[in-house]
Amino acid sequence: MATVDECRTALEGLAAKLAANGEAQGKLDFERTLACRVPDLATAFHARLSGGRLLDITDGDDPKAKIALIAKSDDLIALLGGKLDVTRAVASRQISIKANPFDLLKLRKLL
Repeated sequence: MATVDECRTALEGLAAKLAANGEAQGKLDFERTLACRVPDLATAFHARLSGGRLLDITDGDDPKAKIALIAKSDDLIALLGGKLDVTRAVASRQISIKANPFDLLKLRKLL
């Protein structure tokens, strides 16, 4: 089982990847709140997506977040590290993503 610090570091890595991809694709008009819930560690993080960037990563849940990612700690680390394919992970129920279908399409452009 991964630690809370490893999960936080993985999210910060995702933020860096999104920033790099966002710069390459130009500024996107995409403003959403994001919650990342890690049930096996009984913890959560929240942040906001703004212009293709993941900003203000903070500990704690945001129950009103427009996008929610739910994953066990090891799956979260594998997913954000590129070792777990998001489509397969969702299909096998390793992770769950709750979001508007249009938001999912915009997210896909960023990744």
